[in-house]
Amino acid sequence: MTVPDPGIRDTTDRHVTHLTLDRPEALNALTPDQRDHLIALLAGASADPEVRAVVLTGTGRGFCAGADLRGGPPAGDRIAGDVARTLRLGAQRLIAAVLDCEKPVIAAVNGTAAGLGAHLALACDLVLAAESARFIEVFVRRGLVPDAGGAYLLPRLIGPHRAKELMFFGDALTATDAARLGLVNRVVPDGELDQTAREWAARLATGPTRALALTKHLVNTSLDTDRATAFAAEAAAQEINMTTEDAREGVTSFVERRAARFRGR
Repeated sequence: MTVPDPGIRDTTDRHVTHLTLDRPEALNALTPDQRDHLIALLAGASADPEVRAVVLTGTGRGFCAGADLRGGPPAGDRIAGDVARTLRLGAQRLIAAVLDCEKPVIAAVNGTAAGLGAHLALACDLVLAAESARFIEVFVRRGLVPDAGGAYLLPRLIGPHRAKELMFFGDALTATDAARLGLVNRVVPDGELDQTAREWAARLATGPTRALALTKHLVNTSLDTDRATAFAAEAAAQEINMTTEDAREGVTSFVERRAARFRGR
């Protein structure tokens, strides 16, 4: 059982877990403890059969301004390996928790998503953005190399040239431009973001949950494999899925000419 964190609100309703970053005064920048708590919450949602979709959003003007760098060890106190270890166990583990979650994860980007925050949104399966949202590859502004999986995610989403443009210049990308590039599924007025996210999550929560999990895995791994491996994975996923109650219900409902009633099992 996870311990409540005052900076993250966690509620579950009608098979949808809502994870809300709630440090608006810091634009929802994540402290190490909050990052670890979010990882635990995502793992819990993944393993809970009663959870069938996840919505990740923030409060205030920011979705997530990245990692909260205050309170870290002074540069002079680090030894070789500290930075790489921190990334492996921290930001990279968070992005992996989203990518590996066995439930579909919707990012409802309500404001600024910068650095780790941008990559946290882009790792989600579906991305909704308010008109006021901004995406910023902020690392170059600080003289840093992109981390939190950015150099892995962005080229796969928009290709290497566009990814380099965003990472080399660090300019703020509007929600509309993010949608044009293919980083965002849909841009909605600020006042409609929450309702739209709830509607999308409700649709996912009534879907065939295991089929969605297997589909997510196939798509996420497709660009890292050759055709033969991808085809073998597809066949294996279909074999596994055909053992589920939802697959049997889907076939039965088709034969009986009625709407399917999926239970997520």
